[in-house]
Amino acid sequence: MTMNRGVRMTVVPTLPTSLPEQLAGPSVWPAGAVLAPGGDVAVGGVPLLELAERYGTPVYVLDEAEVRARARAWRRALPDADVVYAAKAFLSRAVVDWMEQEGLGLDVCSAGELELAASRGFPAERIVLHGNAKSPQDLRTALRLGVGRIVIDSEGEIARLAAQVQGPEPQQVMVRVLPGIEAGGHRKIRTGGEGQKFGLSLANGDAEEAVARVLGQPGLELVGLHCHLGSQIASPEPYARAVRRLVALLARLRDRHGITLPELDLGGGFAVAYLPGDPAPAPAAYGRRIQDELIRSCAESDYPAPRLTVEPGRSIMAPAGVALYRVLAVKRSGGRVFAAVDGGMSDNPRPALYGARYTVRRVGRVSAAPMRATTVVGRHCEAGDVLAESVELPEDLRPGDVLAVPGAGAYHVSMASGYNMTGRPPVVAVAEGRSRVLLRRETFEDHRSRDIGL
Repeated sequence: MTMNRGVRMTVVPTLPTSLPEQLAGPSVWPAGAVLAPGGDVAVGGVPLLELAERYGTPVYVLDEAEVRARARAWRRALPDADVVYAAKAFLSRAVVDWMEQEGLGLDVCSAGELELAASRGFPAERIVLHGNAKSPQDLRTALRLGVGRIVIDSEGEIARLAAQVQGPEPQQVMVRVLPGIEAGGHRKIRTGGEGQKFGLSLANGDAEEAVARVLGQPGLELVGLHCHLGSQIASPEPYARAVRRLVALLARLRDRHGITLPELDLGGGFAVAYLPGDPAPAPAAYGRRIQDELIRSCAESDYPAPRLTVEPGRSIMAPAGVALYRVLAVKRSGGRVFAAVDGGMSDNPRPALYGARYTVRRVGRVSAAPMRATTVVGRHCEAGDVLAESVELPEDLRPGDVLAVPGAGAYHVSMASGYNMTGRPPVVAVAEGRSRVLLRRETFEDHRSRDIGL
C-alpha cells in the first residue's frame, strides 16, 4: 500500500541509464533512483532539486517503495522467522504503519518508541523491548501495553521487572547473551564482545546464572535467548558463530534445568553500502547461512530448532534515505577545498562519532567542469563537523548548489540534536511521483516553547 495523498510533483519516467555510482558495486542509492534532466536525480518519481526547492534544506527524503521492498526481502530471506524492525534506526507514525502492513514486528528501546507504536495501534505482541538500562517508565509502559518480549540485559533487572508484573499471566522475556564475538564496522558499534555494557557474559557464566534467576520468578516466562553482535556486519559468518555458541548454551540449559527454550533472537547489524563497492550482502545471503548453521548446530546438540528472530533496522531504512543540503560557502585552506553546507553534525552525527563516510553528488545543475577532491563540512562551531571527507565534486561548485547524500535513512534524524538551535530537518516521503511530510522542520518556536526559565 503506497501513499494516496501528498503533493504531486514532476513525475520522471524511469530511464534506462543507471546512476554512475551504481557501476562500481552495490548501489548507494534507492533502487528506483534514476537520472533526471538537468543533472538531477529522481527518487520515487520526484526530482531531488524540486524537493529541495519546495521543502527547503536540509531535508531528508525517504523512498517508501524502497523501505517496503527491503522489509519484504527480509521476510523472503527468513520466511519461518520473525522479522522485527529496529525502530532506533528511524521511527515515525508512517514507518510504524509501513512495518505493520508489511508484517514486521518492532524492536524498541524506550517508552517513547513504545507509545508511538501504540498510538498507531501496532500489535503489542509483535513488539520487543530491550536496552541495557531500562527506566522504570520503560518497564511500566511495556507491561501496561502488553509487549510480546522484554529482553533482560542485567541480573538486577530480573527482580525489578518481576516485581512490576501485575496480571495473572507472566511476562515473556529473553536473556541477552554476550557471546564473545567481535563484529562490526567500528569499535563503538561492536556489541557482542567481552568487556562492554550490553548483555550477560557467556564466557564467565553470567548468562547461565541469569537464566536460573529468571526461572525462579513466577511472574516471568523465559522463552529464549537474545544477542546482538554490532552494526555494519558485512559477512554472515559472525551470525553463524553466534548460532553455534547460543545453540550450545540452549543445550546446556536443557540438560541443567530440563527446559527447551523455543526462541533465538540474533539481533541486527546487517551492513549496507555507503560508498560504491562497500560490501553489503543481500538478506538472502544472511538468511541462508544462518539457517544452514542453525540446522547443523541443532542436529549436533540434538536440540529442536528454535524459532528465529532478526532485527534489521539500518538495512531496511538507510538505503531508502537521501539527505539534501545547500552549499553556503566554498573555500580553499591548507591546500584543501571545503564546501560548507546548511546542515551538519546536528542532523548527522555519524561521521563525528564513527568516522562514517558517504557518497555525495551535486544535483540539479550540469557542467563540464572537472572533478576535484572536496571536503563537505557542516555549519556548526566544531572542527569535527565534517560530513564527507575528500569526495569528488565538480570544480565549479558554488554557493546555492544542492548536494545529495544517499544512504541517509538510518541514524541521522533519529540521532539528530538541537545544537546551535538550527532546528532538526524535516523528513519527506516520496512514492509514485508524490511527496508528503512525515516530520516537519523544527522551528525556533519549538525551542522557545521549551524554555520556561523566566
